[in-house]
Amino acid sequence: MRTVSSYGVEIRKQNIPARQTMEIYRQAVGYLTEIYAQVWEELRKIPETKKRFNTAEHMVHMTKKNTARFDFDLRFPKMPSYLRRSAIQHALGSVSSYETRLGQWKETGVLSGRPKLTCRNHAMPVFYRDVMYREGAEGKDEAYLKLYDGHDWKWFRVYLKRTDMEYLPRNWKGKKTSAPALEKRHRRYFLRFSCTEEVTLTKTPVKEQIICSVDLGINTDAVCTIMRSDGTVLGRRFIDHPSEKDRMYRTLGRIRRFQREHGSAQTQGRWAYTKRLNTELGKKTAGAIIRYAEENHADVIVFEYLEMQGKISGKKKQKLHLWRKRDIQRRCEHQAHRKEMRISRICAWNTSRLAYDGSGAVTRDRENHSLCTFQTGKRYNCDLSASYNIGARYFIRELLKPLPATERSLLEAKVPPVKRRTSCVYADLRKLHSEMELLKAA
Repeated sequence: MRTVSSYGVEIRKQNIPARQTMEIYRQAVGYLTEIYAQVWEELRKIPETKKRFNTAEHMVHMTKKNTARFDFDLRFPKMPSYLRRSAIQHALGSVSSYETRLGQWKETGVLSGRPKLTCRNHAMPVFYRDVMYREGAEGKDEAYLKLYDGHDWKWFRVYLKRTDMEYLPRNWKGKKTSAPALEKRHRRYFLRFSCTEEVTLTKTPVKEQIICSVDLGINTDAVCTIMRSDGTVLGRRFIDHPSEKDRMYRTLGRIRRFQREHGSAQTQGRWAYTKRLNTELGKKTAGAIIRYAEENHADVIVFEYLEMQGKISGKKKQKLHLWRKRDIQRRCEHQAHRKEMRISRICAWNTSRLAYDGSGAVTRDRENHSLCTFQTGKRYNCDLSASYNIGARYFIRELLKPLPATERSLLEAKVPPVKRRTSCVYADLRKLHSEMELLKAA
């Protein structure tokens, strides 16, 4: 399996013409996008990607043997060839995507929602090695970039953040990184490096697997349970970041008061800061899940398939809107694959509603929503019970899937709840394992 990772190295020296370089590159992309939109009927007839690209380049670039149809070289003189080709590729992709979306829109017959061709997009220049990017001396946190100073393309020395330069060789040692791309985030400039790795995911048999079942929540960020196929629980952990959430909710309160007094016209900066806090909370939660799974040598990380559709209402609708459940799972999936762990998802219906001991539906506490009461009178943490059920559903599915139909029917007759996956709980896994052992012994 191939995974692609990226890391942004912050540029410390800011008095370099990075803004002018980004502007001239985006102007070139916008100009090329307008050109290729005009001649797309001619370009779309060329099926081969390489020939289409060469034809598009000949339209705008003058050589001894080629006369360009458009004045791109006059508008953007001395632009490095690699940067010009990157802009051509980006413009061709934008026009091709627009034409595809326009064709799909016409087929639907809907009058509203016509796609638009965006010429001034947020394209980022790529600095190819040796011709636009050179590494500094060994042991020094510096590099050399070819930038546009408003008149000409010149080499500039840039200083890079030391902690970032220490991270790359420590975590990507022996891996080939791609050419860096310049990007701007929060008024700072970064060099974004990408690395492609070939990883082999674990192929441990189901009966020998150790899984980490994760219940993502709002009150508690995540509850993890380490479990074996027979239902043995090897470990439990509650992952929560109360100080980070308190800081975010405090900023939300400030926004609420500001909007009440002054309206919502000047709250963009406050909302941007809140979103950054929320993103950082998701990163910390995903990192903590991966570290715990790695500490316990988990083969698979199991999540719920969380799909929330329709309008969200109620007093907790803002918390639900800010809940980065998909982003956490996406980050965990990428990091887990790098560590050769697999990711699996199960149906989320009734995982929190049903008690793990098979006693039936639980009653949530009104004051503390994380606690619940079983029908037997037992008080328990609802998220922990849900994490048991998540792991049990994964094992029930994986244990029954490869069995012959006759053997599976026999086990389903002895343990009826496993027929319907949305009602399976942890107690059903224990019963299923016992019946499988008896059937094996017989």
